Amino acid sequence: MIKIYHNPRCTKSRQGLALLEESGKEFEVIKYLDNPLSDKELTAIIKMLDITPMQLVRKGEAIWKENYRGKELSDLEIIAAMSQHPKLIERPIVVLKKKAVIGRPLENIEKLLSL
Repeated sequence: MIKIYHNPRCTKSRQGLALLEESGKEFEVIKYLDNPLSDKELTAIIKMLDITPMQLVRKGEAIWKENYRGKELSDLEIIAAMSQHPKLIERPIVVLKKKAVIGRPLENIEKLLSL
């Protein structure tokens, strides 16, 4: 089943959700701000995305700028920061089977759905 890690306050996340709704395919919405992801869950998603943990971080967020920017962090520390502060996670993330994409741009989601 398709999963979307969704933040209802984010325009791009809402657009990604609308794209899934229009596709007619079944999917599950995970509001990760309400139920933060564990380090283990984030690690699995990062692996499916085939990126480094730093590539999933929203570096423009105040939490990042105030607490982490400029520091030498390990991948585990970056994952722990996202787990503690889910606002730091890029969104939306759409997962299908063992593949995942960040829905920026929305074409990433369209490509995933066409697999």
